[in-house]
Amino acid sequence: MRDANEQPLRIGIVGLGYIGTTVGGQFHRHSDATVRALCDLDSDRLLETGAEFDVPADRRYTEYATMLEDATLDAVLVGTPHTLHYEQVVAALERECHVYCDKPLATDLEHARDLTERAERSQQTLMVGYQRHLQTAFRTARERFAETEPEWITASITQGWIDDSMDTWRLDPELSGGGFLYDTGSHVLDGVLWTTGLEPESVTASMDFHDDDERVDSRTHLDVRFENGASGTFSLHGDAPAVREHIHCWDDDGAVYIEGTQWGPRDVVQIDSDAGEYEPYIDFRTEQSRADAFLESVRSGAEPPATARDALRVTALTEAAYEASRTGDRVEIDPDG
Repeated sequence: MRDANEQPLRIGIVGLGYIGTTVGGQFHRHSDATVRALCDLDSDRLLETGAEFDVPADRRYTEYATMLEDATLDAVLVGTPHTLHYEQVVAALERECHVYCDKPLATDLEHARDLTERAERSQQTLMVGYQRHLQTAFRTARERFAETEPEWITASITQGWIDDSMDTWRLDPELSGGGFLYDTGSHVLDGVLWTTGLEPESVTASMDFHDDDERVDSRTHLDVRFENGASGTFSLHGDAPAVREHIHCWDDDGAVYIEGTQWGPRDVVQIDSDAGEYEPYIDFRTEQSRADAFLESVRSGAEPPATARDALRVTALTEAAYEASRTGDRVEIDPDG
């Protein structure tokens, strides 16, 4: 990937949970990158991940600002709780570092707008962790709607998210920004918006909550109207026994179904107007990893697969959904303000 005279990209990781160690591991194993510094509040995680990624003790930090100041970095992987993303991404960009940020980019609409503006005027790459943009099933479906727009969409996902998240920051709204909708649900919203290219116009919502303050949703149902007149329903169930996902997008010529279980690759089926089914061949071996895609964008200067503007659309819809649930009203969606 890189010119013989180029050095591997020097990566700093803040947050050593699932994303920090999974995507961080991709960078550690990549010939075009080196994990140079780590940051986390948990000393045990720092010790364990430092040993795994060959990061010496003097480049393991508990303060993010200190890591940015002391370590010589080209890029930062932000894998921290959701509400921390905004300030950490801003700090990295102001240091002229490229950024890979886990989803959601921000849990505040003004923050999402600001990061989008910063990214679009910056020379640095800002890629968001919506990995469905790299998955062949979703890319195949996106090609199907390159010339036409779907008119009716149903999307659902189930997961034992509440049980999985017990005793973690994900059930603390000060860190998570919300509940299942801002976590796994964010991938579903993004998958639909990116695959179809549709712009959401308004939303109504009903939610069940895990907490007494009604900030951490466990189940959500959304009715979304799109600018082209299409309608979509989203059913997100975070208190179910297993992971299953179904996205069905219909137009006058038929439909595309994207379906799967657990966290493996998704299947895609194309349906024609006579109800005939065609399942295109998908070679999962050709899919890029998140590290591959990020490094390619940095080296080439090309737009990353999942941009800040993609993430802004998701945050705008998500924030409108929470407002709609609180008020009982249909709420307009305005990403650009």
